[in-house]
Amino acid sequence: MPEGDTVYRTARRLDDALAGQEVTRFDLRVSGFATADLTGAIIRGCAPYGKHLLLRIGDHTLHSHLRMDGAWHLYRPGEKWRHPAFTVRAIVGTTERDAVGVDIAEIELLLTSDEGRLVDHLGPDPLSDEWDAEEAARRVHADARSIHVALLDQRNVAGFGNVYAAELLYLRGILPTTPAAEIDAAAIVDLGARTIRANRDRPERTFTGINRPGQNTWVYGRANRPCRRCSTPIRRGAQGADPTKERVTFWCPNCQR
Repeated sequence: MPEGDTVYRTARRLDDALAGQEVTRFDLRVSGFATADLTGAIIRGCAPYGKHLLLRIGDHTLHSHLRMDGAWHLYRPGEKWRHPAFTVRAIVGTTERDAVGVDIAEIELLLTSDEGRLVDHLGPDPLSDEWDAEEAARRVHADARSIHVALLDQRNVAGFGNVYAAELLYLRGILPTTPAAEIDAAAIVDLGARTIRANRDRPERTFTGINRPGQNTWVYGRANRPCRRCSTPIRRGAQGADPTKERVTFWCPNCQR
């Protein structure tokens, strides 16, 4: 599931492969931008912010949000794709590499000078050089909703998703329904920042310190299975800012109180 660490690694791969090269193929297969053509422009680089990817080309930025299933793949020109063509939403090619965006729910082309409208409303990003832990903690603490919902709100902290929310709350021993104003916001923000930084360079994220499949989370995806610490069955529920935005939650009723 793409969260801030996944987006960070994707941005780094795209930057390493494309920065400084001239665009030889540009194809956006999304409504509103299908006729756009940046062929001949120089790729200046790719940067992440939270869950947002900003591929800067000439005076423009190709913005993408991976949502649940999106991904960018790199190929040599002419190399056979490993996914169906109908899933492709964007192609940015050079003489050396083709970047192919697959199953990406949100793509937009805009002037780089207008990037602010995409990210200025977001909270601090723990993977950014401008990370502001105090501001992130202030925003989380000021949120009147549950801590699980507060952690998912990108206006509080940019980059945490459902997996991080579940795992961080378990590690801090906090029920996901606890009001955000009642917990130590600075402590959970600090833990989240340290954890996502540790995971940003790993091909697969882990919260337990174990990289083997099925052993890298404490509670996420483990409903009805025994808690790794106390053997109590993990519970599963749902929470959200409103009924249309509920996300699955996981917790241990013994370790999280």
